Parts: sequence; C-alpha cells; structure tokens
Amino acid sequence: MIEILKLTDPNAPPDQKLQQILQRTSGLTDEVIASTNTIVNAIKHSGDEALLDYTARFDGVQLTPETMRAPRELIEELAAQVDAELLAAMQAAIANIRFYHDHQLTKSWEIERENGVRLGQRVSPLEIVGLYVPGGKAAYPSTLMMNAIPAQVAGVKRIVVVTPPAQFAQAPIIAATLKELGLFEVYLIGGAQAVTALAYGTTTIPRVDKIVGPGNQYVAAAKKLVYGDVDIDSIAGPSEIVVIADDTARPDFIAADLLSQAEHSEDAAAILVTNSEALAAKVQAEIIKQTETLPRRAIIEKSLADFGALIVVESLDAACTLVNRLAAEHVEVMTADSEATAAQIKHAGAIFIGDYSAEAVGDYFAGTNHVLPTGGTARFSSALGVYDFLKRTSLIRYTREEMQRTARSIDLIAQAEGLQAHARAATIRITEQYRKP
Repeated sequence: MIEILKLTDPNAPPDQKLQQILQRTSGLTDEVIASTNTIVNAIKHSGDEALLDYTARFDGVQLTPETMRAPRELIEELAAQVDAELLAAMQAAIANIRFYHDHQLTKSWEIERENGVRLGQRVSPLEIVGLYVPGGKAAYPSTLMMNAIPAQVAGVKRIVVVTPPAQFAQAPIIAATLKELGLFEVYLIGGAQAVTALAYGTTTIPRVDKIVGPGNQYVAAAKKLVYGDVDIDSIAGPSEIVVIADDTARPDFIAADLLSQAEHSEDAAAILVTNSEALAAKVQAEIIKQTETLPRRAIIEKSLADFGALIVVESLDAACTLVNRLAAEHVEVMTADSEATAAQIKHAGAIFIGDYSAEAVGDYFAGTNHVLPTGGTARFSSALGVYDFLKRTSLIRYTREEMQRTARSIDLIAQAEGLQAHARAATIRITEQYRKP
C-alpha cells in the first residue's frame, strides 16, 4: 500500500516514485480552464441572469435575485441544531485562532529624516472580502474560521460569504460557525460562477477586493482567471504532510498523522523521511493496522499508493535536506532533539515540533492558520494571515529645502531613463521663477 524507499543522496534526481509525488498538480488542465473561462465570461456579461442559470444547471436549485441571499433566520435556525459540546469546542477554537492572529496585526508608522522630510507607511484593511465556503461531501467549519478571523482581526468591515445552495441546509455546523463569527451576508451560490460574481459584481452580489477560501478545481480555475482584477489567497493544490523522524519516535503516532492527511483526497501526499529503516517498517505495519478501521479507507489506500512514501536516508542531516527540497505544506518533527532538527527546516508551510504537536492540532485548535502553501510553494509563500487583508500605503512628505538639495540627483536619474517630464517635475521646483516667496 505504501512503499519503503531508500535514498542515498537527497540531492540526486528523484526516482520515479518521488518524481510522481513532486509533480502532483492542482488539476487545472486546459479543459478545466477552458470550461471555467466560458462561465467567467458569461457572468461578466450577463450577471445575475447567468449566475442563476448556472446555479439551476449545476446545483439543481432554482433561485431568484431575492432568494439568493440566505435569510438570517435560516442561519440561526440551522445553528441551533448543533450539539452544545461541539459548539463549545468551536468557540474555544475561535478564541485560540483570534488570539494567535491578534499578534500579527501591524500598525502604521512614520519617521522623520533630515531637513524635515517625513516618510511613513499607512496600514489599512481591505474594505470588502469574499469568502468561498465549499460544499461537496464534507463541511469544513475550521476552514471558515481560518479564512474569516484574520480578515476580522485586520479590520475588514464587510465579509461576503458564498456557498453552494444544496449543501448549506445539510450542514448546520457551517451555519453555527457563521453565527459565531457574526457573518450574516451569505449568498447561496457556488462554483466558478460564485467566484466570478465576487470578482466583478452583479446586481445582487457585491464586487469584492479579495477572494479567499478553498474549492474544487473549477473554483481554483476561476480564481486563477479573475486574479489581477481581484486579489486571491492562492491556487491551492492537494494537501500534504512530511514527517521527519528518528528511531526515538513512536510508529503509531507517525502512522496516525500520515493517515490524517491521506484521508483528505486521493491526491493527498503523506511522506515519512527517516534515518531508521526499522522505524519505516514499523510505521508501514501501523498504517496497515490503523487503515482497517477508518471509514475513508478507499481514499487513503489510493492516496498512499500513488503519493505516499516511507523514505529512508542515511542521516538526519540528509533527511532535512530532502524535507527542504519537498517544501511541504505540513512538516512534523519527531526526533531525539526535535528543536535542533526543526531549526534546519527552511521551507515548510507550518512546522509541528515534538511528539505531541500533531498536525491535527494546527488544523483545528492551536490557533495558527491552516491555510498553507502547497506543492512546494512554501519555498516562497506563507500561511494565510492578518497581513493578507491589509494594504500598505507609502507616505512621503518632502520639504522645499530637501527638494533643493536633491533635485539634481533626481534630474540625472530621470534623464538617464529618458523621462524628461519626470526630470522637470523635480527641477521646476527649484527654478527661481517658480519659487514661492
């Protein structure tokens, strides 16, 4: 079900299995892009009419502009169905997420230089954000929390939620999360058509500044196509976990954590990198044992067969080299000195350090954001956070004296670029006839 691979050189070209893992894609084929582009163009040109047509066609739900928005009473009615103990757990998770993200908030600043010049940066929130909540086979209240709370901490005043209509009434947990977060502007539309409506606006749906939230390949394709006209969080690929461990780690812990990612989807990746062949064999046995009792067994077995691996390397240093090369979404560290090992990890969406820092803790409860870079993009990108909902505007206050001192330098640089009007915009301010008394 899951192979044990021996790798002597972590920098060598990958063998066939490792290459298969590294080359996983988000599923955005030319066909998907073309189909989605048709939807995007229809919504851009026909607005609500096309939006309602696609909702009827894809979701089997007949809506009107008046029924597109979920009434607050419906949200509260559905929320009331959620078990009290589950609701308390959600409230605690929300508090943890808010606490963590409060520490990411940055403030405006100004500095004063010589000759009275003042420079600064104004930090301000986006005005309106669109949040996509997927439907499908499962409801993900944690993802709703992870996307909405950073925006709220940033100070975004208006968060518009879109979600497929057919599943909304079947997932009271989503309604309960919306209520706890105070989000009541909810439109019952989904898919690429919902993303496009948020990007360009319709008579009913407002145009937003940024779209966040996961979805299927058509949602991802729509986000890709509208990016530039609106900001987006990312084009997320399949989920992934890499565990780096030595022979001090518990095989049952590792197996459980690998399975927690493999159950996401058939294209999820779950990888162990270890310097212990004995540990790899024990983990393999544990995976077989634990998989037998899991309801998503078929998905897990396909995921592990295609994109899972137990990789044995010669040393922990070699393991760290390979893990950095993979630049995975989630990296767990379980070694005799987990802190020292973790310090060598340069590329990861999130690092879970120690035997009890399960990846599931980050998914739900610790407070860190679980919207993370996938597909090796942790080399250059980061977790979703408050900063993704803030704008930074430069402030420049120049004085007459400083312009007199620096205009010649500005003139020279502008002339070197062949931009005479730029040069004049500086020199005109130091020419005698234009000086104010």
